[in-house]
Amino acid sequence: MFKRFLSYYKPHKKLFALDMVASLLVALIGVIYPMITRTMLNDFFPDRNYRMIVIFGIGLFLLYFTRMLLNYFIQYQGHMMGVRMQAQMRTDMFNHLEKLPFSFYDKHETGKIMSRLTNDLFEVVELAHHGPENLLISGISVIVSFVYLATINLWLSLIIFACVPLLVAISLFTRARMREAFQERRVSTAVINASVESSISGIRVTKAFTNAKKEAEKFEVGNEQLCEASRKAYKAMGQFHSSTTFITDVFNVVVLIAGGIFLFRGWIELGDYSAFIVSINVFLGPVNTLIRFMEQFQNGVAGFERFVEVMDTPPEADPKGASEAERMNGQIEFCNVTFAYDGDRNVLKNIDLRIAQGKTLALVGPSGGGKTTICHLIPHFYDLQQGQIRIDGKDVREITLDSLRRNIGIVQQDIYLFNASIRENILYGRLNATEEEVIEAAKRANIHEYILSMENGYDTVIGERGVRLSGGQKQRLCIARVFLKNPPILILDEATSALDNTTEIMIQQALDELCKGRTTIVVAHRLSTIKNADEIAVISEGKILEQGSHSDLLALDGMYASLYRQQFREDERSL
Repeated sequence: MFKRFLSYYKPHKKLFALDMVASLLVALIGVIYPMITRTMLNDFFPDRNYRMIVIFGIGLFLLYFTRMLLNYFIQYQGHMMGVRMQAQMRTDMFNHLEKLPFSFYDKHETGKIMSRLTNDLFEVVELAHHGPENLLISGISVIVSFVYLATINLWLSLIIFACVPLLVAISLFTRARMREAFQERRVSTAVINASVESSISGIRVTKAFTNAKKEAEKFEVGNEQLCEASRKAYKAMGQFHSSTTFITDVFNVVVLIAGGIFLFRGWIELGDYSAFIVSINVFLGPVNTLIRFMEQFQNGVAGFERFVEVMDTPPEADPKGASEAERMNGQIEFCNVTFAYDGDRNVLKNIDLRIAQGKTLALVGPSGGGKTTICHLIPHFYDLQQGQIRIDGKDVREITLDSLRRNIGIVQQDIYLFNASIRENILYGRLNATEEEVIEAAKRANIHEYILSMENGYDTVIGERGVRLSGGQKQRLCIARVFLKNPPILILDEATSALDNTTEIMIQQALDELCKGRTTIVVAHRLSTIKNADEIAVISEGKILEQGSHSDLLALDGMYASLYRQQFREDERSL
């Protein structure tokens, strides 16, 4: 993991080197002050050498001015290096997230993923920037100041340095507890982010059902969890800081007592003792910085571990030996297909289906029977446990994922539209399409006239998830997107089930136009919409119970006929 962390420094080697040089110079300038103090106390003041006092004073001022410039460089350029590293990590994680399979998103909430992409990486980059600087500046300062203290009085320096192992031991003892606590706090932060994301996304449902109180209760569960995790983290941090601060305070007591004894016995001169006291602060300052660095280190390591956890999730990959597919004809076969999510109970059991090129297959049956799963397996969103799915006689596992999915268009009940213009949302079907092609797709989806009636036409921004459009308008926009894609295979997964009858008729006309000349799989709730399908399969509990045309299934007088009669009676009652 350490090598992976270091790899993000590579593009910024020159800037990192300059940052380290600047940090080294800052550390060296920091230890010059006690040296000048000792010289003035022992030599210039007793000798009344005012000229050298002024020269050394001006020199010290120039050094401090130089240190100011160096600190500016460290704070500005050093932070910018960290920002660029963070941007690269964000890019890497985002690109990796785009490649992860459906199964990853089945298990991880959006808010938690966002927390890793933002909060966690901020902590990582703080460590990436300040970590090397703190270690270098503080490390050099500790070594140089100790060497200098030893030149003043070796034995007094050794007495002081004897306290350091105790400080290290306490730091190591409390560090592990603090690391665990901050890791737990980070997890809790992701939980509350997920809760907020879910509640805000569903704010219209919350208001419609007047359930703000319920959402507040759900939020408070995560809020309390974060508070408790923070309490544990800050308790561990408090124990860490209070114990280490106590040891550093002991340094001053030791210097006062031991130095007084050395001065009383004549083992050290007053000027040297004064310089020693000043130099002790130069020694203790970086020691305290290193102690504080432990907290930053814990946060950064915890954040990077969570970053690595996502990056180590295997992405979707083209099967070995997979080949690129050109435009497909669209003949689809399911051969003894068995499938289960995460190795759980089988959702599909020994499914055999054949859909001829350009024909329409409708899937009907009770919810949870496996209809949508069949639709998800055709674009190879999930891997099979058993059997084969072949398109034009070729196993989908032998086709590259991109080329397979370019040949498949999907219209679902839950339409996702981006917070962008109407044009950009339609262009999602084929990014390099011309303006004329976009307009033609909109016309075929029966939404062109409505778009022109809007104030900004195709440049109208439709809001998050298309909130400014009605259900039917969103559906037609999605249909226009698929028209633009122009795939040979079309999947309609309950595309009209959430619409009213009038809108459904309008949308159905667009869908009928979309289906022409394409191999189509339709998942339908309203059986009246699929009466003209070439073939209908009744799916229940992962099995095909009945299969045939509408008239064949009615004559069979099985589940399909029962569902149809029940729905026909409901339609009559609604009139």
